[in-house]
Amino acid sequence: MTERFMVTQTAVNIASRAEEAEDVVTLRFDWDAPASPGQFIMVWIPGVDEVPMSLSYLGDRKGITVKNIGEATKALTSLQAGDQMIVRGPYGRGYHVPKGKVLAVGGGTGMASLLPALERVPTADVHTAIGARGERELLFEERAKRTSSNVRVSTDDGSKGFHGNAVQLAREMMSSTKYDMVLGCGPEKMLYFLHKLCAEKGVPCQMSLERYMKCGAGLCGSCAIDGKRVCREGPVFTGDELKDMKEFGKQRRDECGGRLRL
Repeated sequence: MTERFMVTQTAVNIASRAEEAEDVVTLRFDWDAPASPGQFIMVWIPGVDEVPMSLSYLGDRKGITVKNIGEATKALTSLQAGDQMIVRGPYGRGYHVPKGKVLAVGGGTGMASLLPALERVPTADVHTAIGARGERELLFEERAKRTSSNVRVSTDDGSKGFHGNAVQLAREMMSSTKYDMVLGCGPEKMLYFLHKLCAEKGVPCQMSLERYMKCGAGLCGSCAIDGKRVCREGPVFTGDELKDMKEFGKQRRDECGGRLRL
């Protein structure tokens, strides 16, 4: 079967800009392209770079949530309402929104990817664990409360909530509640240990991975992990798929294809 690749670029005007946490900004824009929870788009900043960004809001007024960590993201977080950016996509395989009781675990900016999926699940069936290094970096806690009956936060420095990381908090929550599915998004090391926890507890999981991407459409293979293209077969993978990936949680590739230890 021949694969189809969507490479058409669209100029969109930023309708609103909101500061969500320390160095984290959400940009909303009107774009009617169909999209599913967990998918991403490629965002081009002329003269700077093109980068993949998870969709943090769906519908006609979509959104991306950006943390300022480099040249491209600095340019994005400096944009204001009325400015323009260039997008293409959406790409990738998103979350399969399950029935039953769901635990969502988001570390860093991971909640940006998870919330569109949680907003399609009955609130009573969702529990959420949000992790960050400190209180000022916690993301979307109030928004999560609108989609979850139980929202808990963890901070590495103990400045708010559970003193520890998101996986340690998830372990505590899983010890008292039986979940039918765990959804995870965050730093890959976090996901690696969350995957191990799910295997230990016998709970199926889906996790969204992040890899260096050039094309975003499955052509270049720069985002491959154990032969799977994150931009096409992912970014969301099941626990069964992840258990067979030798690179998962251990190494990634740089812009030249070289392997780097995580």
